[in-house]
Amino acid sequence: MAANAKTLVLRTPTGISGDMLLTGMAGIAGLNDVELAEMVDSLAIEALHGCLSIKQVNVDGISGWKASVKLAPEHAHRSFSDIRKLIGASELSAGAKHLAEAAFAELARAEAAIHGKVVDEVTFHEVGALDSILDICLVSAIFDRIPCDSFVCSPLPVCDGVNRCEHGLLAAPAPAVLQMLDGIPVYGIDSTGETVTPTAIALLKALGARFDRWPALTIEKVLRVFGGRKVPNVPNGAIFVLGRPTG
Repeated sequence: MAANAKTLVLRTPTGISGDMLLTGMAGIAGLNDVELAEMVDSLAIEALHGCLSIKQVNVDGISGWKASVKLAPEHAHRSFSDIRKLIGASELSAGAKHLAEAAFAELARAEAAIHGKVVDEVTFHEVGALDSILDICLVSAIFDRIPCDSFVCSPLPVCDGVNRCEHGLLAAPAPAVLQMLDGIPVYGIDSTGETVTPTAIALLKALGARFDRWPALTIEKVLRVFGGRKVPNVPNGAIFVLGRPTG
């Protein structure tokens, strides 16, 4: 292992979403508002200009960070081919484009399996929306800049409940999430609803996350992140850590 090797650690007691990954990655990378705005504009999608802000918040007396994304409603249904063209036309680095396309490929394979289609016939609904494109492309771009050699995530919490989507009411976890959780360690929590979003699990797989207990490391940076939903009966938020491996 290289002397300057670093490990990125993510712990997800509440669960994880795309906007939480975006917030945590941006904080670990030390990006300021100007740098984030430039990164958003590098996607070359006019509707995303000025849509993102990440602010410090206080939830139940605990300080952390939270993303706010303001976008006009849209009803576009984009195909995997459409998404690849958007990524290709962006000004993202080659590494970021590769990661973003890999995340959408995970989503496309899951949707294809659920609906009995081939990957190129898949049309994205919720995950084809601009906010999901923003989350996936920016997380990919930021991760490409973080100096880490390994990425370790906790096992993921799941629970029963329902999700409302394009196809009506579906049991939690959502079908696409269940498809992508194949081979991923999970555990049940005493709560209800969505704890892992399709965007988040697709990103975690594309970024090569290993799902395991805390690794041995010397901590250098810590960030607490809150999502848009407070999940009942579990600790709130996610923890991002960057450190140097030991032992």
